[in-house]
Amino acid sequence: MSPRTKLVHRGGEGDDRRRSCRGSPRHHLDHWCYHMVMARREVLVQLDDDLVQALDQLALRLGTNRSELLRRGAQAVITAEDLAGADRDLQAAYQRQPADPALVQSARRLAARTAPAW
Repeated sequence: MSPRTKLVHRGGEGDDRRRSCRGSPRHHLDHWCYHMVMARREVLVQLDDDLVQALDQLALRLGTNRSELLRRGAQAVITAEDLAGADRDLQAAYQRQPADPALVQSARRLAARTAPAW
């Protein structure tokens, strides 16, 4: 572990959340246990005052903290880029091998017959 990496762990001495969460009768909370003991790297991020204030207000309203909001935001950006990449790959595949016009027409007819009446 690098000197800038720390374990996020809140518990008393001898508290081993990984062990206590496994086999817990409250297995529906096990996903929380996974996140409680996780190596995290501390990074410096520069934000303007307005953004910090907006993050703090949102964190207060959601009952969380600024760091958690930034983690969620970073994950959302990564997920969005993954989805956009998959979309680009799909478009490129259709450009290389266009859909059969007869298949497209059949799909349109089927969709028109089976579409729900909204």
